[in-house]
Amino acid sequence: MSLILKAIGLGKWFELSLSHQMKVSPFQNLSFEVAKGEFMGIAGPSGIGKSSILKCLYRTYLPSSGEIWFDSSLYGTIDLAKATERQITHLRIREIGYVSQFFKAIPRISALDVVADRLLPLGYSLNQARDRAMQLLERLNIPEQLWQAYPATFSGGEQQRVNLARAFAVRPRLLILDEPTASLDNDTKLNVLALMKEMKQDGTTMIGVFHDWDVMGKVADQILDLRKLQASKEQEQMAGM
Repeated sequence: MSLILKAIGLGKWFELSLSHQMKVSPFQNLSFEVAKGEFMGIAGPSGIGKSSILKCLYRTYLPSSGEIWFDSSLYGTIDLAKATERQITHLRIREIGYVSQFFKAIPRISALDVVADRLLPLGYSLNQARDRAMQLLERLNIPEQLWQAYPATFSGGEQQRVNLARAFAVRPRLLILDEPTASLDNDTKLNVLALMKEMKQDGTTMIGVFHDWDVMGKVADQILDLRKLQASKEQEQMAGM
């Protein structure tokens, strides 16, 4: 299978100014490959850098080192670590989706239009976009009486379902998921799993962090276990001493 994403020597660190300058590195020298249409899960304990990796892939964070080669239909093979902000913006609209742990509700915009608005830049008419949004809100168990309500007034679980509906509305080449099912009930988790499997069948590549290993195991083709990688590197360092 051909690759859609290849990370080489990826690293991120943050400089903290306390009583003295301190550098914190959630991960460093990380390399992995993801094939087109594959789902890669990222596992490891809290604080090991799982979410930071996803943010580097989406370019919410600028990587401190390394390369992220992405097979783009817009730009060909492009290094996301060095792409311009304009290129990243275009990729986010058309090729790379992201589901965060926390939904940032847009004031005074209905749940229906929060989802539908994601489709308008892709050439959908307003009616087509709203039809697609209604289908997804229904599948994700958002009651119809809430479709015209503002997500800012919703519970955390309801907001996350709107967040997922917005991401699933399109078929990006790459979808990045950060704890997408953490606040969902079991029935909605099953619906989310079904939607992810449908997207895989349509060719979408996914990279995700899941609190629930059972959920991740049902969709992942490979799992990048950061704890094992960390232990392996420590053993190599000890052997070289």
